Amino acid sequence: MKRTYNFNAGPSALPEEVLQIAQKELLDFNQTGMSVMELSHRSKDFENVHNEAQRLLKQLLAIPDNYEILFLQGGASLQFPMIPMNFLSEDQVGNYVLTGVWSEKALKEAKILGLPTAIAASTKETNYDRIPNLSELAVSPDDGYLHITSNNTIYGTQWKEYPKVKDNLLIADMSSDILSKPLPIENFAMIYAGAQKNLGPSGVTVVILRKDLLEKTLNKQIPTMLRYDTHAKNNSLYNTPPTFSIYMLNKVLQWVSERGGVTGISKENELKASLIYDAIDESNGFYKGHALNNSRSLMNITFNLASEELSKKFLSEAKEAGFVGLNGHRSVGGCRASTYNAVPYEACKALQQFMLKFKQENSTSM
Repeated sequence: MKRTYNFNAGPSALPEEVLQIAQKELLDFNQTGMSVMELSHRSKDFENVHNEAQRLLKQLLAIPDNYEILFLQGGASLQFPMIPMNFLSEDQVGNYVLTGVWSEKALKEAKILGLPTAIAASTKETNYDRIPNLSELAVSPDDGYLHITSNNTIYGTQWKEYPKVKDNLLIADMSSDILSKPLPIENFAMIYAGAQKNLGPSGVTVVILRKDLLEKTLNKQIPTMLRYDTHAKNNSLYNTPPTFSIYMLNKVLQWVSERGGVTGISKENELKASLIYDAIDESNGFYKGHALNNSRSLMNITFNLASEELSKKFLSEAKEAGFVGLNGHRSVGGCRASTYNAVPYEACKALQQFMLKFKQENSTSM
């Protein structure tokens, strides 16, 4: 079987080596005579998987001991209301930097709760084609936290430098670029990420949470399952966790470790993205990137062609050539190549060659 060139924005490509291991272990995990999906989440075999995933993540991202690592359900979207519910008081403000749809949704959920909010900065007026400069951010001592979305899948933008705020009360949705490069974890009070882009399959959300934040929740009336301290006290096993997703997360973390860790993966990501950005930059305007150069994402490369008809032709021929997931989001149109960790260099090289060939054959139609 020939595998496709998978550039889906999420759920996205998984490492082929990981899929092969999962296939081999599907009927009999660790000589239990059962699939990992059939194991009790209270069993020693699953507990080992669960704890090893935490250990590997801690090792790969150099997470200090004063942080909790939680495996939750509900996707990053459930974190949008949980964050203000747990961490904001009536005399504090949830401050949000708007860089795309997902940051808008995070702000919307805080507003639904009736909690004080502010917009530190926004680039909506230019259709989110850039990340605000740090000097543009309006922050205040009254902020309970500053919330950012580190990478914007729809628009193809990514933070290159992170804000520094009082008491490091910076919270980041890193669903689409976690584990893609080294992180200054100490600069963040909390990082959260849906797994389905760089960490594994959909179904589990990773939360990296500074332990002192849990004190903000102590005297609040919050439903049990929506309290971070509930999950911290129970090692994310208060209820049945998404066992297969955590198992796959474990395997992906092992795969990253074997490839030189986050530093090694980061170098690969830079090389992969440069192949496609070079095809855009050297096309004399045949391909035009949506994101401004200093905000370009290494995970999601967005670009347009001269006309909608030419874009449709590009996408149609790309599909015939074995490329999947290149359609741009309706907010931007055009094309998008998501080059997450598990997308191989060979796939990006193949896309670059296809782009060069398509330009050569269609330049006269501009």
